[in-house]
Amino acid sequence: MIKQRTPHHKPWFVLILLALMAGPACSIMPGSHIKHSDANSTWFNGDNQPTEAEQALLEEQVRIKPVNSVTGLPVVHELAPELASSLDSEGMYEYIVGAGDVLNVTVWDHPELTIPAGGERKPSDAGNWVHSDGTIFYPYVGVVKVAGLNLREIRTMLTRRLARYVEAPQVDVSVAAFRSQKVYVSGGVNQPGAYPLTNVPLRLLDVVNEAGGVAEMGDWRNVILTRQGKEYRLSLKEIYEKGDKRFNILLKADDVVHVSLSDDQKVFVMGEVNKPASLNMGRNGLTLAEALAESGGINEMQANATGIFVMRRAEEGEERYIDLYQLNAKDATAFVLADEFNLQERDIIYVTAAPMARWNRVISQLMPTIQAVYFGARASREIDRLD
Repeated sequence: MIKQRTPHHKPWFVLILLALMAGPACSIMPGSHIKHSDANSTWFNGDNQPTEAEQALLEEQVRIKPVNSVTGLPVVHELAPELASSLDSEGMYEYIVGAGDVLNVTVWDHPELTIPAGGERKPSDAGNWVHSDGTIFYPYVGVVKVAGLNLREIRTMLTRRLARYVEAPQVDVSVAAFRSQKVYVSGGVNQPGAYPLTNVPLRLLDVVNEAGGVAEMGDWRNVILTRQGKEYRLSLKEIYEKGDKRFNILLKADDVVHVSLSDDQKVFVMGEVNKPASLNMGRNGLTLAEALAESGGINEMQANATGIFVMRRAEEGEERYIDLYQLNAKDATAFVLADEFNLQERDIIYVTAAPMARWNRVISQLMPTIQAVYFGARASREIDRLD
C-alpha cells in the first residue's frame, strides 16, 4: 500500500527565518556604527532614536561640523601677546650680568689695575669672577655688586668710584665667560642640552640651529616654549617655510624649548576600513585622505560613504566636549576635501557600516539556526519517504 504523504513537507525553516528576521535586527548585530541625522543634526549609537534626555546630553557634549574647505584649514598658531612684545626688542637687548659670569675690567694707561691674561691664561681665568652673592672685588673700589646690571651700568659705576683715586679713568668692561644664564633645548633635536645666553641676542631659530637642527623624528610644527611655568606653542615650520618672524622670538634666561617628537603624535583609524590602525602623523602632519589610505582605504562592501567621521576633543574653554566632523564621500569632490582636512593629534577617524552590511551581519548570525532547521526538515522528509 502506498502511504499518502502529509502536507508537513512545507519549508518550515523559511517561516522560522522570517519570524527571526521580524525581530529587532540590531539587537543581535555585532559591531557598532555612528549614524548621522540631517534632520536634527545629531548622532546616535545604534539604530534606535535617543530619548529626549539623551538627545539633550548629546547636543551639550557634541558639536557636528561638515568636512569642507573651511574646517579643513590647517591650525593657525596665534602668538601670545606677551611673546609678541619681544619681537621688536632686539635693538634694545643688553646682556644682564649674573652670578657665575667672568668679567674683564681694563683701565687704560693703568696696567697695575688690569689683570694680565698672560700667554698661558685664558681671559676667563684672568678675569673677575662674579660670586654667588653677585659681587666682584676690584682694587681701590673694593667689593661691588654687579649682578643684575648690564655692562654699561657696571662701567659707569667703576669709573665713578675709581675717579677718587685715578684722574679721568678710562674704563672698559667685557664678559670673558657667559655662565650665569642658559636656555635649555630638549626633544626632537640632534644635540639637546643647555646653551648660554650671551651679549648677542638669541632667538628660537638660533638655539635650534646650535642644537644641531630638528632631528628626523622631530615635529617642527609643534615647539613648546616653557617660560616662568607657562607654556606657549610655536611653529618652526612657519619660520622655515613661510619666513614668519612672529615665532622667532627672543629667548630669555631659563627658557625651555621642547621640540615635540612625531612618534608621539598619533591618530586612530577605526570602523569599516581594511586595516584599522594607529598612525604616526610625521613631521609634516597627516590629512584625512592620507590616514584613510594608510589604513588600506574604506571597505567598499561594508562602509557607508556618508558615514566617515573625525572625532576630536574640543579646545579648553569650549562649551562642548567633542567636535565631530562628517565627510560625505558620495562624490569625488569629497576626497579633495579629505586631502585638505588636516588632522590633529589624538583624532579618531571612524568609518561607519552601511545598512546592507549590518543586514549581512544579521544574516551571518542567523545562518547556524537556518542550517539546523534546514537539515532537520530534510531529515524529516527522508524518514517520511522511507516509511
